[in-house]
Amino acid sequence: MTQTVAICALILFAAMMVGIGLYSMRHARSLDGFLLGGRKIGAWMSAFAYGTSYFSAVIFIGYAGKFGWEVGFSSMWIGIGNAVFGCLAAWLLLAKRTRRMTHRLSARTMPEFFEKRYGDQRMKLYSVFIIFIFLVPYAAAVYKGLGELFGAIFPTLSVFGMSPTVVCMFIVALLTAVYLVLGGYVATSITDFVQGIIMIFGVVAMVALLLCNPNVGGLSGAVEKLRAISPGLVQMDGGGKLSLLATNILLTSFGCWGLPQMIHKFYAVRDEASIRKATVVSTGFALLIGCGAYFVGTLGHLFIPALENGQPAGGVDNVVPNMLVSAFGSSLVGNLLLSLVLLLVLSASMSTLSSIVLTSSSAISVDFMQIVRPDYDPRHQMRLTRLLCFTFVALSFLFATFQFAIIVSIMSFSWGVVSGCFIGPYLWGLYSKSVTRAGAWAGQISGLVVVLAGLIAGALTSPAMGESFGAALSASTANAPVYGVIALCVSLVIVPAVSAFTKKLPRETVEAAFGAAE
Repeated sequence: MTQTVAICALILFAAMMVGIGLYSMRHARSLDGFLLGGRKIGAWMSAFAYGTSYFSAVIFIGYAGKFGWEVGFSSMWIGIGNAVFGCLAAWLLLAKRTRRMTHRLSARTMPEFFEKRYGDQRMKLYSVFIIFIFLVPYAAAVYKGLGELFGAIFPTLSVFGMSPTVVCMFIVALLTAVYLVLGGYVATSITDFVQGIIMIFGVVAMVALLLCNPNVGGLSGAVEKLRAISPGLVQMDGGGKLSLLATNILLTSFGCWGLPQMIHKFYAVRDEASIRKATVVSTGFALLIGCGAYFVGTLGHLFIPALENGQPAGGVDNVVPNMLVSAFGSSLVGNLLLSLVLLLVLSASMSTLSSIVLTSSSAISVDFMQIVRPDYDPRHQMRLTRLLCFTFVALSFLFATFQFAIIVSIMSFSWGVVSGCFIGPYLWGLYSKSVTRAGAWAGQISGLVVVLAGLIAGALTSPAMGESFGAALSASTANAPVYGVIALCVSLVIVPAVSAFTKKLPRETVEAAFGAAE
């Protein structure tokens, strides 16, 4: 019965996504319309586009399972940090300035922003490389997170010899490619709004029904049972694991300040009045989704047995999927909720994936092609952008079929590199007229160097080095969140430091970004 209900829900969901793509085609006839929706996206759609791109299957399956299991209820501090710093502070400090400056510079993408803000085409090319290469693992982590839940619901499903996880990833890839290629950014904004509503209802229903489950016994029952397992699970400092919490709060909250697929939402918002409303909506959405996910992850202790080493049976990536199947897989109401949760995670994954795909594809079709073919026909750019959307979806799908580190590690690696490269030049570029080209380059290069150097140094000092360098490198990815946070800090510090003693930008370049009156 579980599989039948879930399949019916998937069919309805797929039909809705394709219908939205077809409806949005009329808004995607120009490149500006395809990439930015004509910069006419309203408050609610902008807020939900930001929120659903922020929270993918990675938080529900990877982060909630890992940190809910390891630190318990205090993992909700990560969700609170995401709401306060990743949403509220980001909209307050970045949205208005980003919208104004990208309008002045006529910048449609982050590489284009860097080129025009700092007057350097090479910086644009470097940004294209970082985006296209290092967002592939991020997309793969999104696939993998959803695949874990799908595999738990459909353990015996096989199509043409593909495992349930691969079948699920293929469905997500196909659906995302179809509605994105048809309708571009408008299609993603509409689907993000629909998917955001599904996520809200899904999280509320999931938390409520889990609390009613006999294994949990309400909120007071959950607290008592978790305290009996380990007192640290109900302590708000995670049982002394504040450094672990702080690292992941910093990476997941401030890391999004340098991610091009997140910043892109500020480019397309309709006006400054919409920004004020979107700030409130996206913050509330993040608070509900973030705290709800980590709360659910903590309850995994009441459904999943622990091994002798304290780790969950099946691994941390399977905590939430196995818990949900165990809790809801034996009744009609439970199956309906399980299907809603599947759509919740599917929605979160597709919205994030579509943002990544659009960002990566435009990096090649718009930014790279403007360098190698300045006179490239806009109609050909449209065709190329659509083709690259398919290509990037396919590449990330293939990457996701490989065996790699746990979801949290691979996502942290991608966030660390991409945001570490961009956050310093982007943030200082919005606020300071004193930033130099050399300072911006220092920030961009430091993000890549710090994360890669951290991974290699961690591998060389790892006990697993005795087995092989590959095994040691895989072990080193467990510290990817730490390397990512260091990369963010270095980028933010090195940009003004280098700018203080290097050649200033031409006055006309600065005035083009800030306006002559500022």
